[in-house]
Amino acid sequence: MHSPYCVADYLLDRLTDCGADRLFGVPGDYNLQFLDHVIASPDIGWVGCANELNAAYAADGYARCKGFAALLTTFGVGELSAINGIAGSFAEHVPVLHIVGAPGIASQKKGELLHHTLGDGEFRHFFKMSEAITVAQAQLTEQNACYEIDRVLTEMLRERRPGYLMLPADVAKKPATPPVNALIDRLYESDSFRLDAFREAAEKRLAASDRTALLADFLVLRYGLQNQLQRWMEQTPMAHATLLMGKGIFDERKPGFAGTYSGSASIGATNDAIEGADTVICVGTRFTDTLTAGFSQKLTQQQTIDVQPHASRVGDIWYTGIPMAQAIEVLSSLTHQYASGAAVPRPPHPLHAVQPGSLTHDSFWKTLQTFIRPGDIILADQGTSAFGAAALRLPEGVNFIVQPIWGSIGYTLAAAYGAQTACPDRRVIAITGDGAAQLTIQELGSMLRDQQCPVIMVLNNEGYTVERAIHGPNQRYNDIALWNWTQIPQALSLNCQAECWRVSETVQLEEVLEKVAHCERLSLIEVILPKADLPPLLNDIVQALGARKSA
Repeated sequence: MHSPYCVADYLLDRLTDCGADRLFGVPGDYNLQFLDHVIASPDIGWVGCANELNAAYAADGYARCKGFAALLTTFGVGELSAINGIAGSFAEHVPVLHIVGAPGIASQKKGELLHHTLGDGEFRHFFKMSEAITVAQAQLTEQNACYEIDRVLTEMLRERRPGYLMLPADVAKKPATPPVNALIDRLYESDSFRLDAFREAAEKRLAASDRTALLADFLVLRYGLQNQLQRWMEQTPMAHATLLMGKGIFDERKPGFAGTYSGSASIGATNDAIEGADTVICVGTRFTDTLTAGFSQKLTQQQTIDVQPHASRVGDIWYTGIPMAQAIEVLSSLTHQYASGAAVPRPPHPLHAVQPGSLTHDSFWKTLQTFIRPGDIILADQGTSAFGAAALRLPEGVNFIVQPIWGSIGYTLAAAYGAQTACPDRRVIAITGDGAAQLTIQELGSMLRDQQCPVIMVLNNEGYTVERAIHGPNQRYNDIALWNWTQIPQALSLNCQAECWRVSETVQLEEVLEKVAHCERLSLIEVILPKADLPPLLNDIVQALGARKSA
């Protein structure tokens, strides 16, 4: 018999409205009844993960591809295991809804000493812990459930950040009325006075500018505006670049693309194109230490026009309440008038020919460059992987996923699982270090269970190479247990279809990449690299951060 429509069904309908067709997580006794509705749902599929932290990373990777994701854990033990992943989503503006199955309302009111609590009868400890890393939170009751679900989701969509719902087991079963209207992102329109004032100030600045450049970053991706920026650069060719997190916004092989900007660590042509411009339009940028080689960017306030999600700045004046999309529209029109016809740089030269012999970071990244094709999803873990990948020239339609603000090593493997779940028909390439992979390797089992076919590259340099470069190159705290990486997939699946290779020579890597180009099964490639070898960008960043710490 069909069960009556209830709060659980309402929540699932709203997840569908937000674009999610999967729910990641780990079952626990406080969320099992809600999970029954998930399993019965024709629209939302259940994705069980090896642990809650991995589930949070997987949801984050899914959301970076789909625009929104949802995560389900149980009260206390489950949600605290996931909190690191949710914090990373908050830091990097990824909308992941964290649903926590909680004890029933009656037990909470009585202050019963239940399992998965601190044994003090208080049920809001963990709710409070999540307040700092979510943009909106709610403890659902029979009376407020539907309203609060809509409120939290709307705020998440507006700010592109996580939300938190505590769903007591009994509340999930309470009757509800299906939503009448689809939940939409109710971003306000700016009033004409603010928009006109911004346009006037921007026009004055651009009319006086002989060289104008565009610097874009990850918030463009979070708000789904990359197509708008691509059209802008096609209609008004001008020098443009991204920070590391913004890679993938543009086809990096086309004229006008000046490279990946990293402050003083940028190559000369990139620095000249950006810092040498009279006006730099910064769209969705965040200048963090690792993205700018220790805040070494040389961009003055008077030189820049800064476009953020809900406000824009010209010189030292902020114009608040202007959505990013409207600011881009204004600036696109103005640059077409004032910047058309300006000379644009050619894209950075392709990475030079690969030298035969033992693999180094130089030869590894040059070889990988030839493997990448349009539409790939590339994930690179914090450290040698992410900052080595900065030198890659990405073709059209590539999703490039890194986590340099939060920088939680191990993120990439589980996030790749989420990205492949979001986009089963696209090729996923995950690049991670051996130290990072040891934190989250269990999710390989989920990939194999779901018959996913990512290409996973484990860069084996026998430990925490970035930490060795920062401090203690020979200290044993930077060592790790040495694993037999090519045997790991077999241990994680009874019916393992994975193919595994161990490569230490350039020619070996070339041969293996040719074999895995079409991704018919999960491929794990262990890449042997020198213990102390660093990509050039990472070396510059390590030195800059070291100098700041010494100062």
